[in-house]
Amino acid sequence: MSIEARKEYLKAIRERYKNSSKKEKKAILDEFCQVCNYSRKYAIRAIKKDATTSLKRPGPRIIYDEQLIEHLVKLWQAMGNMCSKKMVAAIPIWLPFYRSNNLSDHQKNLLLTISSATIDRCLKKFKEQRGLSGTEKSKFKAMIPLKLLKSEELKVPGHIEADTVAHCGTSLLGQFAWSLTMTDLYSGWTENRSVWTKDSYYVMKAIRDVEESLPFFIHGFASDNGTEFINKELLAYFKERRDVPVEFIRRRPYKKNDNAHVEQKNWTHVRQIFGYDRIDNRAMVDLMNEIYKIYWNPLLNFFTPNLKLEEKIRIGGRIKKKHSKAETPYQRLMASKSLTMYQREKLQKEFENLNPFKMRKMLDEKLKEFYRIIDTRGNKVA
Repeated sequence: MSIEARKEYLKAIRERYKNSSKKEKKAILDEFCQVCNYSRKYAIRAIKKDATTSLKRPGPRIIYDEQLIEHLVKLWQAMGNMCSKKMVAAIPIWLPFYRSNNLSDHQKNLLLTISSATIDRCLKKFKEQRGLSGTEKSKFKAMIPLKLLKSEELKVPGHIEADTVAHCGTSLLGQFAWSLTMTDLYSGWTENRSVWTKDSYYVMKAIRDVEESLPFFIHGFASDNGTEFINKELLAYFKERRDVPVEFIRRRPYKKNDNAHVEQKNWTHVRQIFGYDRIDNRAMVDLMNEIYKIYWNPLLNFFTPNLKLEEKIRIGGRIKKKHSKAETPYQRLMASKSLTMYQREKLQKEFENLNPFKMRKMLDEKLKEFYRIIDTRGNKVA
């Protein structure tokens, strides 16, 4: 007999049992035990049990109801979405300033005694709605596709590789200056900016500044897997634009050759001019940016030819490399058909107003000032 059939049979037996005499009840029990193969004691309990009584144990008493959770969410949002352990310590500080007409004294006491685990449970669905969790970085990482260099990126300007260089000396401890390097794969046009620490805020600000100075539109942006690039601010910056869409991708971790173009520029554009000294004075960042923007980058972009690798042929154990004609990044951009008329005229006008000898002379003077501070004052500006 199935479970459902037994339930129906028990329901019918129970009505007969209630209205029967002692002798009849004995006969009904015998019948019930024989049909369902129950023991006599279990059959008596099943028949006498009230059908409306639930076997399910009562759940825990609800202490933190929806109204209290609503107050908790308002506090959490006002505190900048801080983690639960910090929030436990912050609630006694914030609560005296919290104004709400429907917050009772009992609810205040509950908020003052709430644990971090309870906060996590109460705020779980609200954190999921905002995309906030302990694995937030990996979520953004998954949203940025991992791709290798494609040949199409070398045929038109606007595909950028980016990286950062640490000016830390021999130790990564403490705060110090970093250099952002952004290079165009087609022309070799490279821009550098110095930032104080590689916090995503400063790197984001530097990327905006570089894009404003570029003589072409950005169509693609490739970086390593560092948190200065893989973050929600930069992802939104590239994804939410409508005029010129940007493909934001990342290279494979621990594979420097994936970003070979910008890795090369880290040497030619950063280390050759600022070396490996530790720069831990924030005031030096402005001087470095002046050197980059006014002297060093224009000299390399307008007046320094470079070679582009076109082909590699393996002959036995040797590799023969074929390079293109040596040209400056400026010349490659002017020869490209991808620039607009306005971009072309602006770039040409900028070139005509530059004098490489004067720039080199001014650059040497600025570098003397820079290294005088490094050598004689230990990175401390008077």
